Amino acid sequence: MIAIDTNILVRLVTRDDKVQAKRAATLFKRNEIYICKTVLLETEWVLRFSYALDGPAILDALKKLVGLPQVTVEDSPAVAEALDLFERGMAFADALHLSSSREAAQFATFDERLKKRAGTDAPGRHVVLA
Repeated sequence: MIAIDTNILVRLVTRDDKVQAKRAATLFKRNEIYICKTVLLETEWVLRFSYALDGPAILDALKKLVGLPQVTVEDSPAVAEALDLFERGMAFADALHLSSSREAAQFATFDERLKKRAGTDAPGRHVVLA
């Protein structure tokens, strides 16, 4: 199994560098792949800010990547929940933070929008304003 960096995922999604995209695809074809949550978080950020992709396009790309049979994702239940919350309209970073903290009784934030979204989209999570 080989863990990969954000730039590998970005090349697969954007194909903006043909040589690197081909090398990334070959890596996926020849190896079992491990993707850390932090790599997914950074990938979403890069696709949104550097490539100006919208939420549905990013969601589709991330779901396809994590759904590949040769891919193992760190804390896959949290990532699956985060993708679901992202699909419902929560920011991906907020969704991943919230879903990754499910062992805690509460999630504290200054972000009123996150508290509101969590109340609507993640009613099982207790988000409090600090």
